[in-house]
Amino acid sequence: MQRNKQTVQDGVGSVANSIFFDQLEMSTNHVHLIGKISSAARFYTHSSGRSVCQFTLATNENYLDENGETKSKQYKHRVCAWGRWVRVLEEFGEAGIQIALEGKLVSRFYFRDGVKQYISEVEANDLVIMS
Repeated sequence: MQRNKQTVQDGVGSVANSIFFDQLEMSTNHVHLIGKISSAARFYTHSSGRSVCQFTLATNENYLDENGETKSKQYKHRVCAWGRWVRVLEEFGEAGIQIALEGKLVSRFYFRDGVKQYISEVEANDLVIMS
């Protein structure tokens, strides 16, 4: 079997040959997070009948400052989960529980009081309750 080599640009300006990629442009939207649920999960049912769970996930990042001292910074991520994860989070998704999740970053808008509001959140595809 003969494969055609494609030229792939790595985004820095160099060009490499590859037998694995069929397109010149590639992109991915993939998020992995491990953290603690920091807010009580909220459950909604849309007019379409689909259930959704929304919660905030807190993650911590440790780093060294310019003096060599260890510092910690906390990030809060807005997360939504659909389908079977709604049932799992109804039972186990209380604040303080540590989870690992895999998903994608999504952006959407909605109207509140006639004003268009934009939001970005992580849409969970898979999750594991760790504690």
